[in-house]
Amino acid sequence: MFIENRSEIIFLYDAKQCNPNGDPMDANRPRIDEETGKCLVTDVRLKRTIRDYLFENGYHGDEKAGNFKGDIFVRDEDGKSVTGEKRSKSYTDKNDFISKYIDARLFGAVSAPKDKKKVFNLTGPVQFGMGKSFNVVRENFIKGTGAFTTSETATQKTFREEYNITYGLIGFHGVINENAAVHSSLTETDIEALLDGIWNGTKGLLSRSKKGHMPRLLVKIDYSEPNFFIGDLLERMKLNPLDGKKEESFEDIVDFAIDTSEINKILKKYDNKIAKITVIQDDRVKLTEPIKSK
Repeated sequence: MFIENRSEIIFLYDAKQCNPNGDPMDANRPRIDEETGKCLVTDVRLKRTIRDYLFENGYHGDEKAGNFKGDIFVRDEDGKSVTGEKRSKSYTDKNDFISKYIDARLFGAVSAPKDKKKVFNLTGPVQFGMGKSFNVVRENFIKGTGAFTTSETATQKTFREEYNITYGLIGFHGVINENAAVHSSLTETDIEALLDGIWNGTKGLLSRSKKGHMPRLLVKIDYSEPNFFIGDLLERMKLNPLDGKKEESFEDIVDFAIDTSEINKILKKYDNKIAKITVIQDDRVKLTEPIKSK
């Protein structure tokens, strides 16, 4: 079934003693807004998390392998980066492209190979803004030694340096545009895979620099009226410190409650325009008021 009406997505996850999104132009340090002290995470990072998860769970492009569901367009091949020209050899035309690649149906894609029949620009129905932590974060600089020396005769092991943050609760806001969904043939099955990738993909970030991620709250609001959405939903949530904790000293999800009174108020105001509310909540997160499914 194709997407008919607009949806909004709120996704909250925390990052503890890790680097949520290193900046390659700044020694791979966490992206921190200088004015607010809050951690920033690009939508590209979130989309990569989703793509990687889907690739590992059936969208691997190998029709002979088990659990085959399709493919991912923006990905490496055999562990190596490839050009758009090479990837273009894996589809015949735009219709084939759309039917093959779930990430193209979700996020859109640009194809610009030499073959002009395969040149197109597909706008993605699913768009996320920049992720940002609710709290001011503390950046840490860590020095350590590597496992090996530079040569067999050397006695001093190599050194490593890295940056991370102590703790941040990061929020993303997304919109599913039903008008763009028509052109990418986005289905409800695709959206189910998207939500799975958001939640379990984030939970599965277990590399050395990313271990410490945990999904906490995922809310999807489906509207009954075309072209309508509330907007500014993250701005209607805030953190209430618990047990005398200060914002800049948060270390874990138990240090605060998420104040949901304002977002519940706006959801109630527009209840007649809302067809469905889906809520996935981690059992350790504290909300001042529950966000109820509908």
